[in-house]
Amino acid sequence: MAMEPESLGTFLKSRRARVTPEDIGLRTYGSSRRVPGLRREELAQLAGVSVGYYTRLEQDQAGAASRQVLDALARILVLDPAETAHLHNLALRRAEPRMVRHQRQRLHPRVLALLEALGRNTPAVVLGRRGDVLAWNRTGHALTAEHIDFDAPQAPARRPSVPRMFFLDSHTRALHENWDELARIHVAYLRFTAGRYPTDRRLAELIGELVMRSDDFARLWATGDVADCTVGTMRMRHPTVGRVSVDYQVWLQPDIPDHRLEIYTANDEPSADALRLLADGQGSDRPDGQGSDRHLPEAVPSAAPR
Repeated sequence: MAMEPESLGTFLKSRRARVTPEDIGLRTYGSSRRVPGLRREELAQLAGVSVGYYTRLEQDQAGAASRQVLDALARILVLDPAETAHLHNLALRRAEPRMVRHQRQRLHPRVLALLEALGRNTPAVVLGRRGDVLAWNRTGHALTAEHIDFDAPQAPARRPSVPRMFFLDSHTRALHENWDELARIHVAYLRFTAGRYPTDRRLAELIGELVMRSDDFARLWATGDVADCTVGTMRMRHPTVGRVSVDYQVWLQPDIPDHRLEIYTANDEPSADALRLLADGQGSDRPDGQGSDRHLPEAVPSAAPR
């Protein structure tokens, strides 16, 4: 079941409920309040629009909103850059977008070349816009999902999905000691992506599946939180090398922003030793000791559909 795209009005209501008058220095003179956040009339007045117009915005009946109005609302609602971008994305979305099933994503040659250049000493994974694994090097695979076939990303129908793994796979949940923190980030980033690609049927189906199959995902999705995902920390209890703490950082291709190269670096010396053990283990089947990334997917021409 595909999840219905989030509307501008739904997002505005969820963010309005989050902001209290005290958060923005608004005096209430002790009057009783029936809503937890700002009232519509308060937000409208502070943003410089009429109450009727703002009400129509929340009801998705106002048509296109200007950038100036959206920026004013973002300022009053104390939205961060990712939430502000999401607000603009929702405002630009057509009222009833036609959902399409986009072609499955394929690697750009530059991304593959960079992944190969990292070799086995630096764990790395390439993710598509929906969090599906497009490729990984041997150590990236061993660190994040050694219970899954290394060659799985080569077949589009078998590609591991990081969101599915996080919420539906017990091995992945047990791997991450800070699962709660990372789960919130995954859900918030999926919402951010859904705002950028409101007509992507595969993405809507993924979100709908997770809402139906995971109570944790449904609970986190209902918060309405939005966030980009570029850097962070993973604390892991790895079944092969024990406790590992790594930072992840995401590298984007300017012309293909939905292909994300995620690189992992150790936070301390024990974690560095653990990554070296993983790298050595992945290189043991090669007589030249150069690692075993020979099965990375073949790159496609840069003009190929993504």
